[in-house]
Amino acid sequence: MKKATCLILLFCCCLMPLRAQSDKKDIPWSTNESTMLGFGGYNIHDSYLSPSANMNYTGWVARVMNERLKMVKLVDYRIARQQIINVEFGSTHNGAETAHEYAGFVDYSLGYLYRFDNVFTEGLRFLTGASARAQAGFIYNTRNSNNPASGKADLDLNISAMAIYGFKIKNYPVTVRYQGEMPFMGVLFSIHRGEPYYFLSQGDSDGIVRFSSFNNKFAVRNYITMDLPLGSFTVRLGYLNSIYRTDVNGIKTHVISNTAMIGLVKEFVSFGGKRLKDTQRYSSAYY
Repeated sequence: MKKATCLILLFCCCLMPLRAQSDKKDIPWSTNESTMLGFGGYNIHDSYLSPSANMNYTGWVARVMNERLKMVKLVDYRIARQQIINVEFGSTHNGAETAHEYAGFVDYSLGYLYRFDNVFTEGLRFLTGASARAQAGFIYNTRNSNNPASGKADLDLNISAMAIYGFKIKNYPVTVRYQGEMPFMGVLFSIHRGEPYYFLSQGDSDGIVRFSSFNNKFAVRNYITMDLPLGSFTVRLGYLNSIYRTDVNGIKTHVISNTAMIGLVKEFVSFGGKRLKDTQRYSSAYY
């Protein structure tokens, strides 16, 4: 009887660490979501609307951006999935303030990044991988009567890299992040120089969808953020630098913006619509 009791106790002791490992492995990964508002400067040129190479339109841009980051099952939860929706609108004018251009863009990107933890120092995470981004928008010139607008549409494959560093200042937690993204190939829409959009309705669509790479397109997005917990909220401050240049079908375009961002961050785990607020019950992809 004593031998049987000892065997049962020994068996239970062997199962305890296995059970603990299983529970730890089963801890769900949360989704880190932020919604940011931004305001900054715009610099636009489109030779379809303004043939002069020196005619740049400058003004302001406002944007709303939603970002979600979550670890997924790929490669034993070493892959982070990032989704970004960006909506921006800007108003600009020429140097003489005799004409205005309005621009609006919507883009969505989906990326998968491999995460390296504690790179060089504790608390530093590095993520690198690829993303796909679709973008559509317009530039409208108030002075032009025949060709007042220029449409834009792009589909890109990008290389993306991100560094996240969490540290404390006298027990106050701070998390900073830098991310850079650049397309290396894709397709884009561009009408031919001097051709009215009316021709498209007549079936003249040859060459308006072009392959894009470094020879005719350069685009980069630099994103810097800082997360600051304030009471029950986490505030995210940021700076977004975006450069977009194309030279296709005889039309040169650039859209450059520098935007200050501010917004709120939340972490949640979704189970049938329910969200957990106990931070000890999930693992974060970001913090």
